[in-house]
Amino acid sequence: MLRKTIIKKVFIIPLLFGVISACSQPKTATQNQVYQSKSATVDGTGKLYLGREIAPVMGAAGADWLERNNRQQEENTALAISKMPLTANSVVADIGAGTGYYTFRIAKKVPQGKVFAVEVQDEFVTYLNRTKKENGQQNVQVVKGTETSPNLPDASVDLAFMVDVYHELLYPHEVLQALRKALKPGGKLLLLEYRAEDPAIEIKELHKMSVKQANKELAANGFKIVQRNELLPIQHFLLYQKVD
Repeated sequence: MLRKTIIKKVFIIPLLFGVISACSQPKTATQNQVYQSKSATVDGTGKLYLGREIAPVMGAAGADWLERNNRQQEENTALAISKMPLTANSVVADIGAGTGYYTFRIAKKVPQGKVFAVEVQDEFVTYLNRTKKENGQQNVQVVKGTETSPNLPDASVDLAFMVDVYHELLYPHEVLQALRKALKPGGKLLLLEYRAEDPAIEIKELHKMSVKQANKELAANGFKIVQRNELLPIQHFLLYQKVD
């Protein structure tokens, strides 16, 4: 029943996956060499990265769904946060922050640190700023990204994370290169993604990621996996470290 509820909500109500792409270009390859194209599948973009068809970016109409009361039950978000490598002074970047469901919970875990809430959609930037003001959480900084830049300072972030966002990045190569620049030496990147290996998870295929594919793409951009956790109900917890 849980899985059927999830699939209905995920694809009837458009979600935000506030995705960004960074401004850095490939050093040794043109974009045509980095990406390939084909006829788009029903739920795809027709754009390929390392053999994977990129999923379409969904809209920002799902704010209420992102803040639904049963999200903890469906995804065990508290467990996900408890497994993140955080200290009281960590600097964290929530890429595709949406309503800030994760942002404002994590901000409480880093009282001497900071959380960058990165968003590209104006509706969610407004939402984030309003919630920040209402909560009085001064260690949250809302960042308006664009399709070509997350607008994060170089070497400023201890942990960047994306919750069901990575599979929709239109320019994953550029995003990952930009995040490498934004991460401090030894900085980490966390992906939470629906498990493609589990056919019982009733999510459309392009909105899932396998560990093999995620590792392939992250390794190609200077990251190594340092932790894989499969304790969450429907998502991989994949923690990568920047290779300096």
